[in-house]
Amino acid sequence: MNRPLILALALLALAGCANDPAPHEQMRLTTQAVQQARAVGADQQIEEMQLAEKKLARAEKNMGEADYKRARMFAEQAELDARLAEAKVLNLKSQKQLDELNARITRLRKQLGEMP
Repeated sequence: MNRPLILALALLALAGCANDPAPHEQMRLTTQAVQQARAVGADQQIEEMQLAEKKLARAEKNMGEADYKRARMFAEQAELDARLAEAKVLNLKSQKQLDELNARITRLRKQLGEMP
């Protein structure tokens, strides 16, 4: 009598595990996003990069524990944080280039204004 109950519980447990497959592809995408952010200059000084690296480490820990649902959640969050860090760095670099160009234009205008 207990055997059918145990069998049913075992099947439910297996079905629950099957719902959350290992997020290998998400982990790959997240690792790639973190590497790409580093490549453009995102480092530990950027808060989002710190968050991305912490969440990626947490996702890797969850993968090791076969807690795939949490691993996927942390990996997705880490990917978004890394992409935001990358965008911030690129925005800062673009702003710096724009400021330099504006300074050059101002110098050229002054030089042209001084010409007879």
